[in-house]
Amino acid sequence: MQAMAATTSYSSSMAWAASSPSSLTSRRHVALCSSLSSFSRCPVASAGAPVLPLGIRGGRLLLPCPLLPGGGKSGAAARNTVATAAAASSPVDGGGKAETAGISRTLQLGSMILVWYLLNIYFNIYNKLVLKAVPFPYTITTFQFASGSFFITLMWLLNLHPKPSLSLGQYAKILPLALVHMMGNVFTNMSLGKVAVSFTHTIKAMEPFFSILLSVLFLGETPSFLVLGSLLPIVGGVMLASMTEVSFNWIGFWSAMASNLTNQSRNVFSKKLLADKEETLDDINLFSIMTIMSFLLSAPLMLSVEGIKFSPSYLQSTGVNFQELCVKAALAGTCFHFYQQVSYSLLAQVSPVTHSVANCVKRVVVIVSSVLFFRTPISPINALGTGVALAGVFLYSRFKKAKPKAKTA
Repeated sequence: MQAMAATTSYSSSMAWAASSPSSLTSRRHVALCSSLSSFSRCPVASAGAPVLPLGIRGGRLLLPCPLLPGGGKSGAAARNTVATAAAASSPVDGGGKAETAGISRTLQLGSMILVWYLLNIYFNIYNKLVLKAVPFPYTITTFQFASGSFFITLMWLLNLHPKPSLSLGQYAKILPLALVHMMGNVFTNMSLGKVAVSFTHTIKAMEPFFSILLSVLFLGETPSFLVLGSLLPIVGGVMLASMTEVSFNWIGFWSAMASNLTNQSRNVFSKKLLADKEETLDDINLFSIMTIMSFLLSAPLMLSVEGIKFSPSYLQSTGVNFQELCVKAALAGTCFHFYQQVSYSLLAQVSPVTHSVANCVKRVVVIVSSVLFFRTPISPINALGTGVALAGVFLYSRFKKAKPKAKTA
């Protein structure tokens, strides 16, 4: 009976609304009330279900809510309000993302520099230990290039870096670079075998002198007065350190100087080769090809000069532990390759000035760590000469890339 009464009441109200032409507002009001009263009896929309009117989802009318963005505004106005709010907050979010990216990049570069320094320290220590046990610089150099060639081949096979495709003419251009690269490392190992690690790196601080000389002769560059002035503390500091060096040896001294000449020749010729627009080599592939070619050049030179002396029978006759020596040589070869690889990767991400300053600090770190590890005796005058030479290198790296100020009208 209650259901029949409700039905009768509902029918009568609808009939009254339809028959009364008094007000359009009344009809809309009754329709809204009937929709809301019958919501509990509406089926879920499915295939074959009647299409719901616009503005209704699941049988409900979308009513304006003051708690939502846009409040009681229309749909377009609400969307404009939301878009305005998002646009107002986007600079803050963009600034936060930029700050996070900057911190991440700084941490990445700092980690690369730290790895670069550590690999340099371990290379110089293990290399010195191996050269003290077996004073064969050609053999040690060949072994280091063999280690580098192995890792380079692995890099290309695993597609960690794209393989280069070169012509015979390009290989002919790289051959002189590989030759001086090989000789530079031979001279460095000869110096490390004769004098202390700290003294070798002090002499190698003379590299800017040879860099300027070769750039003037082959590249036609004219250095500024500030760059030339920075050579004075470099040369003076090396002379002061050499006069008071306990482990001074002429073979070690001239070998380090020869390594400066050959290494800077390699850098100048590499710069000239990479400046050629017809060449399609990047720094890493150029270094990789030079390493492999240096190994192929050093192997016959090793056999002709030193022979096969890195053998178990020879090492047993000298009382050297063959297994321990092989481990140290392998670690030295691995560090030798990867510290150069990290150096090239770092150079691709920072400016040449930043890389030069980091390289100057690296030399200081290597000298200090080698003095502490090998307990190398060093006098105050020797320390002063080393410090003055390294300060000159720092000034050179700053003045070398300094751009002249633009002239004002």
